[in-house]
Formats: sequence, structure tokens, C-alpha cells
Amino acid sequence: MTTRTTTAPVQTVDALIASVLAGEHGPLPSELVATSVFWIHHGTRLAGGDTTYLNQYVLVRLGGSFGGCAFEPGEIDPAVCRDSSGAPLDVLLREAPRPLRIAALDAYLAERRPHRDAGAEPVTIPVGTPEVRARARDAAIAGLLDIGAGARVGLIGVVDPLVAAIRERGGVPLPCDFNLRATRWGDPVTTDMHEVLERADAVVATGMTLGNGSFDTVLDRCRTRGIPLVVYAQSGSAVARAFLGSGVTALSAEPFPFSQFSADPTTLYRYRAVAQP
Repeated sequence: MTTRTTTAPVQTVDALIASVLAGEHGPLPSELVATSVFWIHHGTRLAGGDTTYLNQYVLVRLGGSFGGCAFEPGEIDPAVCRDSSGAPLDVLLREAPRPLRIAALDAYLAERRPHRDAGAEPVTIPVGTPEVRARARDAAIAGLLDIGAGARVGLIGVVDPLVAAIRERGGVPLPCDFNLRATRWGDPVTTDMHEVLERADAVVATGMTLGNGSFDTVLDRCRTRGIPLVVYAQSGSAVARAFLGSGVTALSAEPFPFSQFSADPTTLYRYRAVAQP
């Protein structure tokens, strides 16, 4: 698998935004325009499960790239599509609600270096039903874990196929989610992220942590404890990539359009990081 390193490690998401605004990663965002801002609201209930996953995404189109970020109900009003389409990118990065800031940052970084051109390992999600595709996606994510039998894996953001994939690799999931109380097998799901971060031998976190502001906490605790952090990101996949080798040890990046919106083969991109000497 291709390894990646970071040439200029970043410590926090806000520091990354500041460096982009300063032109340290390419063109000044004040010279760019968000052609289109839109959102998607959808629900999914996989066969055999009793949980309906409700997801809302805000997305930004910049040139040939899309940036996206999930958000909680009520965080963003639909009027954002009218008000923000055509806005200078720096305005979104400075003033927009956090999920839209992350989507704008994601679009900028993806446009500068698309995943398809970044030397990542492409993984094809096969044609099939939502259940087939979800299992393939989450097996690819779990495949980034380098763990021994019985290792406790903190799962920040829970989807049942990923719980199953972690178990299949011999791990013991420690599920944490703000919106679920149990997995389909009855495993309790805690809302206490800090407890999970203290107990885990490795952590798998969703890109939605970027949108709700908890990513920096997860990143800092994994750095401090010296434990692996795998990020699986539809939200902010290019943003999470900026932290490879600086706290993030592996990344499954799935840029828009996401796998749940197609029955045809789609691609996610896997990265592993090597710490700087």
C-alpha cells in the first residue's frame, strides 16, 4: 500500500484553515468562488437492521472538485444554498457555519490535490445492494487497522457493518455515537467520547468529527496516548488527509458522490501515514 507523509504538519483544524487563508497551500481563497453550494438529506435502513440512519450533508463545488461535510439537524438552514452559491471562498472559510467551513476547506484541498492523483490506494466498492456495498466499504476501512486479537477499538461514529468488520479482524469495538444507543446486536453505544478515548488501543473516527468540532480532541488524545487513529471520511476527506503523519495514521477517503448514492462501482482511496523522523 502506498505510504504518505506530511511535509508541513498541522496541529488543529483552525490552524489549517488559517494557513489556507494565508495562501500557504496554493491560490488565495479570496481569488476563488464557490460555484455551487447544496445539501442532501437522506435516510437509510439496511436489511436486517432496526436503525434508520439519517444523514444531512452540505456540499461545495469548486472548479473540478466537491467538498462535503455532514451536519446535525438545525445547524444549517436550506437558504444557505441560495446565500452561499457564488460566494468568495474566503468568506465561507471565515464566516460560514462550521460544517460549511469544512466543506469549503475540503473543496479547496481536493481541488489542489484530487485523491485520484495523490498516490493513494484506490479501492473499488462493487456493484450491488446497499448492504453489499456497505459491507465492502467498511471492510476496506477496517483493513487499515493493524491490531492484535482482543484489541479495543474506539469507534467514534457508529455504523453496524463497521462494527462487524472490526470484530472480523479480532478487535473489540467500543462504540460511541451521539445519536445511537445500541448496535443491531445489542452492544451499548456510549455518548462519552472521552471514556472511549482513554480505554481504546486504537481509534476509528468518522469525518463528521470535523463538522461537529470534536476532531481536534480525538486527534490530540490519540497523539498524547500514542495510539493509532484511522479516519473514515466522506465529510472532509481532503481535510483529514492534511493530518496524515501528524496524528492520523490511516485514512479511508470517499469524496463526493458518496457510495450510498449509486449502485454502480465507486472508488474510495486508502492512505497510510509514516511519521516524520
